[in-house]
Amino acid sequence: MADTLEDLTKTALRIAREAGAEAADAIAIDATSLAIDVRGGALEQAERSEGIDIGLRVMVGRRQACVSASDTHPETLERLAERAVAMAKEAPEDPWIGLATTDQLAAQRDAAALELSDPAPEPSPADLQEDARRAEAAALAHKGITQVSDSSAAYGRRQIHLATSVGFSGGYSRTSRSTSCVAIAGSGTEMERDYAGESRIFQADLPDAAEIGALAAERTLARQGATKPPTGAFPVIYDERISSGLIGHVLSAINGTAIVRGSSWLRDRMGERILPPGFSIIEDPSIARRAGSKPFDGEGLAASRRALVSDGVLQGWLLDLASARQLGLQPTGNATRGTTAPPSPGVGNITVTEGDKTRDALMREMGTGLLITSMIGSSINPTTGDYSRGASGFWVENGTISYPVNECTVAGNLHDMLQGIIPANDARHHLSRVVPSLLVEGLTIAGA
Repeated sequence: MADTLEDLTKTALRIAREAGAEAADAIAIDATSLAIDVRGGALEQAERSEGIDIGLRVMVGRRQACVSASDTHPETLERLAERAVAMAKEAPEDPWIGLATTDQLAAQRDAAALELSDPAPEPSPADLQEDARRAEAAALAHKGITQVSDSSAAYGRRQIHLATSVGFSGGYSRTSRSTSCVAIAGSGTEMERDYAGESRIFQADLPDAAEIGALAAERTLARQGATKPPTGAFPVIYDERISSGLIGHVLSAINGTAIVRGSSWLRDRMGERILPPGFSIIEDPSIARRAGSKPFDGEGLAASRRALVSDGVLQGWLLDLASARQLGLQPTGNATRGTTAPPSPGVGNITVTEGDKTRDALMREMGTGLLITSMIGSSINPTTGDYSRGASGFWVENGTISYPVNECTVAGNLHDMLQGIIPANDARHHLSRVVPSLLVEGLTIAGA
């Protein structure tokens, strides 16, 4: 068995070449996770997993195959490589596959500078249980909270190493620490629930567990007595908790895979205005202590800061090597990768332009409409941008919250919705998607 992940990937590449692969890359992931659930102040469930996975992609001519295993002994790797080469020889030809050239590969970046891994010792199960217990107790301390359906604390650590047969070899570690709580108020058909959860790379940055539990309770109590809103065309505010989902539809539409397939509602909009003037979407994978940061992408390419949308104008796609070749463009360092499949385009840290008004100021500006704090389901036509989602939140009248609402649907078309959005100034800057509350005009609300 290889001593390190670097040794493991290099061994896999050597064996793949001996088995007949003309080119190959290998990714190894050593992952540890620990999760604790508490109910009624006592341990409800404890889960721990540890393991090393190896993913091998081999190429024979213009054919490729991917295989993976959790057994990393040399004899297993030999069988794995032989199977992958045999599979590749039977695969259909793909003219767009191929590894990065040496001039495309990322220079070795100091992953430590990104602070993606907390050097503090792994928390003990007792530490996690205490956090989950304190979150639950804080929620139950609020009058009106009848139960806590879930109170959890978790820790994870991943070590990742990527190597290719053209000479790239690089790795880094990630850690995560999280606490969450789901509180319930009322009983029977009058029950309401809401949650609060926080996750950080560094334990020291995580908010206190009691604060998380208290916030879950406050959000739940605010939802008591929810009813359907009126039906009609009204402005809508997407609360900061869920506004990143709206921007996520833009990111999905500029994904290179969607563009290549012609299944994107933005496929013909390059260089055109898709958001209001002054509104930008910036991707930056080099921000320290941010979950979407990375020293290189899933194909060994450099990932750098760039504007996806600048001053409202669409600037570029999210491309891996294959999609870039199909479009006749340069790759953008957006390849994401696991052990079981070839690379595909993705996105890491995103920052959206904030406004100069609070969410409450946007509500006053809106007058009458819907403040959405939770969404369920999704009916999005990726080709046309037609949009329909279930929602709940609060009805706003005369610029202030009037009553909680649920069981409604909001609908529109993303082309029109995004042209006039107005951002607030309440984005949370520790998230990988920094998106403030967003005011959207003229959505159709189906309620009572």
